[in-house]
Amino acid sequence: MSQEQRLREQALTDRVLASFGASENERLRDVMRALVEHLHGFIREVRLTEQEWSTAIEFLTAVGHITDDRRQEFILLSDVLGASMQVVTVNNEAVSSETEATVFGPFFVDGSPEITYGDDISAGASGQPCWVQGKVTDTDGNPLAHARIDVWQADDDGFYDVQYDDGRTAARAHIFTDTQGRYGFWALTPTPYPIPHDGPVGRFLEAVGRSPMRAPHLHFMVAAPGMRTLVTHIFVRDGAGHLDADSVFGVRDSLIKDFVVQDPATPPPAGRDVGGREWARVEFDISLAPN
Repeated sequence: MSQEQRLREQALTDRVLASFGASENERLRDVMRALVEHLHGFIREVRLTEQEWSTAIEFLTAVGHITDDRRQEFILLSDVLGASMQVVTVNNEAVSSETEATVFGPFFVDGSPEITYGDDISAGASGQPCWVQGKVTDTDGNPLAHARIDVWQADDDGFYDVQYDDGRTAARAHIFTDTQGRYGFWALTPTPYPIPHDGPVGRFLEAVGRSPMRAPHLHFMVAAPGMRTLVTHIFVRDGAGHLDADSVFGVRDSLIKDFVVQDPATPPPAGRDVGGREWARVEFDISLAPN
């Protein structure tokens, strides 16, 4: 590349950067300048063709067209590029003994049913019964009473309730810890499932030779006054082979837990009748950092 060409390209970048100088929002100005620096740098580094840029715009347009109040394709795109996980990492600075955060995902719903200790969140969703228990503390080990824990998960067929068309609410709820910070409820043993891959994000994954599968997991969001709200999952240790290839890069080693299968003859906690089936149990102690 000639020196004249380099100067011409840099001059354009400089003009765009200067265009944000009149913004009264300092943070917006800084973010946009950094974005333009990186975007122009990427275009120049890979020598992006006009056809490739047109294809990228068509792809983003398709992502927008398929997005509605039930499906958020832009979140899926952010997830599979690792952007969601990087934002989580940047915004949850490591604190000793704090439970690690991971991606939020597109399937959280406000207004989930409230349950109490020993209740079942499944509400008829298919899957193996799983007893989930633990305690919520601060990073010094002090119990956090009345912390709110939201939980949600896919059923055994790999679908969340909002992916069905019948308006059901299943496999999601919220519970409050007791005075000792303890909680316990029945859920389902997580199984692997694919993120929605019948749209542009799915075609992108196929084009780059990646699987849409997520490692089996159970979502948690935990909040307590004065503490940093935690969004995380726990993952099944064997992971059905997907722990090292989770499509949204959400797995952290500290969040991999033993879901221990119990013999049908083992008495289930909280008086649950499992109908003579095997069931599983897992313990997840949660540590929140100060806000």
